[in-house]
Amino acid sequence: MSIESQNNTLGQPVGLDIDNWQSCRPPSRDAMTGRFCRLDPLVVDKHATCLFEAFSVDSSHRNWTYLPYGPFEDLASFIEWLNAYATCSDPLFYVVVNQDNDEIVGMASYLRITPEIGTIEVGHIHFSPKMQRTPMATETMYLMMTRVFDELGYRRYEWKCDALNAPSKKAAERFGFGFEGLWRQATMYKERNRDTTWYAIIDKDWPQIKAAYRAWLDPGNFDESGDQKSKLNTCKR
Repeated sequence: MSIESQNNTLGQPVGLDIDNWQSCRPPSRDAMTGRFCRLDPLVVDKHATCLFEAFSVDSSHRNWTYLPYGPFEDLASFIEWLNAYATCSDPLFYVVVNQDNDEIVGMASYLRITPEIGTIEVGHIHFSPKMQRTPMATETMYLMMTRVFDELGYRRYEWKCDALNAPSKKAAERFGFGFEGLWRQATMYKERNRDTTWYAIIDKDWPQIKAAYRAWLDPGNFDESGDQKSKLNTCKR
């Protein structure tokens, strides 16, 4: 991986100048709408019950393993957590809504939002079994990236996960994030250590990644049964 630089007046390497940089706007609470799904800003009174029911389909609680919270014993405790952690502007939570039937099937958020330098992270990703391995999962990522890069002009979009979370690492790579490193003993949660794996997409990466998403999401990429003809990784080539 190359590191871009130029020399200052003393001949020492320094980072490239960023001309006319202006702080980005924080992401809004406006909905993001695609063909398969819609992302609506999370409203506890409106969405908590449906979210809890969607997550309850995962009877093994496997999806909660690498999240620092949950599983929740009942709806009341889930609502208490949402009210405490999911009602502010950072992290900014959205629910994923199935466009076919308006069913709520998951959630995700923007977090560590730093408009002044153009960095932002995606996290709190919790896709219920109702949307895992469906076009909704891929389109959710595409919609969130489109807002970050095309609408708001951010320079860097991050994905971080537990280094032992193999499905999350595989998803990050499939969605176009590049591996950047391992932060050993980055934190603790649920009374255990967490080494954190870092991934990112930067603005220079986005045009090629965007083209791949658009090709994959094109109606012509799905057969009559709704199955993909080409994989997202294939579309990136």
